[in-house]
Amino acid sequence: MPERPSTYRVATDTGGTFTDFVVFDESAGTYRIMKVPSSPHQPDQALLAGLATLEEQGVPPDAISVFTHGTTVGTNALLEERGARVGLAVTRGFRGVYEAMEQSRPFGPSVFDLGYTKPALLAAESDTVEIPERLGADGTVREPVSEEAVAEAVRRFRESGVESVAVSLLFSFMNDEHEERLAQALRAADPGLWVTTSSELLPQMREYVRLSTTVINAYVSPVVGRYVGRLSAALERLGVAPGRRFTMQSNGGSVPFDRTPDRGVATILSGPAGGVTASVAIGRAVGIEDLITFDMGGTSCDVALIQGGEPTVSDQNTLEGRHIAVPMLDINTVSAGGGTVAVVDRHGSLHVGPRSAGAVPGPAAYGKGGRTATVTDANVVLGYLNPVSLLDGGLAVDAAAAEHVVAEVAGPLGVDTVRAADGIVRIVNVKMGQAIRSISTERGFDLRDFTLVAFGGAGPLHASQIALDLGIPRVLVPPSPGATSALGLLMSDVKHDLVRSRLTDIGELRAEDANELFEQMVRTAAKQLSQEGFSKDATAFRYFLDMRYSGQGYENPVPVASVPLTPDDLARHRRDFDAIHEQCHGHAAPDQSVEVVNYRVQAIGLVPPVSLPTLPAAEGPVSAAVVGTRPAYFPDTAGSDTGAYVDTPVYARAGLGAGHRITGPAVVEQYDSTVVVFPGQQAEADSHGNLLITRVRPAAERSSR
Repeated sequence: MPERPSTYRVATDTGGTFTDFVVFDESAGTYRIMKVPSSPHQPDQALLAGLATLEEQGVPPDAISVFTHGTTVGTNALLEERGARVGLAVTRGFRGVYEAMEQSRPFGPSVFDLGYTKPALLAAESDTVEIPERLGADGTVREPVSEEAVAEAVRRFRESGVESVAVSLLFSFMNDEHEERLAQALRAADPGLWVTTSSELLPQMREYVRLSTTVINAYVSPVVGRYVGRLSAALERLGVAPGRRFTMQSNGGSVPFDRTPDRGVATILSGPAGGVTASVAIGRAVGIEDLITFDMGGTSCDVALIQGGEPTVSDQNTLEGRHIAVPMLDINTVSAGGGTVAVVDRHGSLHVGPRSAGAVPGPAAYGKGGRTATVTDANVVLGYLNPVSLLDGGLAVDAAAAEHVVAEVAGPLGVDTVRAADGIVRIVNVKMGQAIRSISTERGFDLRDFTLVAFGGAGPLHASQIALDLGIPRVLVPPSPGATSALGLLMSDVKHDLVRSRLTDIGELRAEDANELFEQMVRTAAKQLSQEGFSKDATAFRYFLDMRYSGQGYENPVPVASVPLTPDDLARHRRDFDAIHEQCHGHAAPDQSVEVVNYRVQAIGLVPPVSLPTLPAAEGPVSAAVVGTRPAYFPDTAGSDTGAYVDTPVYARAGLGAGHRITGPAVVEQYDSTVVVFPGQQAEADSHGNLLITRVRPAAERSSR
């Protein structure tokens, strides 16, 4: 019989400097990675270039059965304020809700910032229309919306020239009749208009966050939709994965391409979410459930906390001061990447970030025209990065250019080039360390209980020093750190989040009423998954009750093991809430009444699993993996400002077998990243190909315990 041709699942993650590919051979059960330079102004061009390269390597486009994509298009549109012109429809008398926001400064440094200003409104006051209508808190119609009012709103939006409209009327989460009438009229008048209704996007209570989320969706969805449409058309021409193309969402799951344009807000953390998903799988494989993910790429650093094998998910999020209430993995992002620019201000102080050199012109060391010092240039000067080439020779490194731009930073500081490079790395490490603290120690977690999972092209360069600084006992570097986020996309199930607000004291809640609401949401979600090609056996559902003490202004989600619920189940979940509240907030009030605020269902379409590779046991000495030495700078381990270059062995990661141990200082090079092991640390390769870096206690310290 002729050999069956291979089919492939391909995942792509667009970063600020590189676009990563993971190609999974479904016949062989193995995967490989590839990186191509990103094309920031037209991200799809890098994807198409990568697919062309894959075809040259024996992966024809029509052999790709599943295509999953992590994109920063929506993120960048919001951060750079390059979204659509948005019109806003609100209930008459509630125009000021959007502008007032939460009527307070956000928590954090902004509280002390004398120059603090609110973020600009994404829907201008002049493009806001008040609709004469009113629903009661129970959804009953108190003032019906007239056809004349709808027609007038349509006329004003058409005359204003907006390309997208956000509709957020009072209490529409209880009754969507008025929002739907307006949306239908807008679409009929202009089929090319993007319309987002809050009752469809986010049918839950709290007027401002619902309105803010709806506006953000209206702002980014046209940008995301046009991009996905253009990419989908190109993939269609190539024959790539017809009907099986997915976009990564912020909740850690994917969604079909044709659903993406309606919910652009759900892709805000599309890229970073993949890394968290992969970290969960990697941790599960090695038996480590408490993790801090550390994803440092070319532009930013993303960190997240995983406890007990479950990442933290939040439905109350902010990005640059803007509130987003869709479920998102709780990822903290800071402007700290390999391309982050270092400058000296007029007062003679060194600053690193937030500006990035990006893919073009990039760091000076990459030889693409960069003329400013970046973190990557500092790493070249310090000897951490290969001074000749990266990507297995695919990217030439100009060490002299890196030395030159760092020297330009050193001059105004009055220090030598080495001290300037060390200062750049120390500053960016402090920024990333603070991001880690904000999701861990500032929330009551002890970092000594966690393992730092380092990935992204630059993560393994910095993780060892950050672990020493923060007292994190272990660093885990996955086999392909530069493409870990893309690997997570390959592992991601399809996920849809549904929510309904119904405020009820749990003591008065009837189990049959809760079951009816859950069952309504499950029917809706099951139909959607079926339309997306998932059989009943390939679907799963998770249930949550958002609960609060009566009168509180925030809720905590309580997992529901199964539905239908019984009265005993509700009583047990009431007690579960006390325990969760104490864990999250440090106290509980078992004698206080508790309210159920929201019902949540996460519907999951299960994709076939991707098995992690195994690494053969080491057969020879670890010295056989040494490919050379080079001087690398290491600060004094006692914490002083002094340091020195050390003749450091360089290992090829491909030469390491399970059980091989490396004592620092050392550098481990591979195609997609470079790992630095500091003095006083030891790295060991495990059977899954991970490098586990731990601190080696000095003899005096060992003998004292």
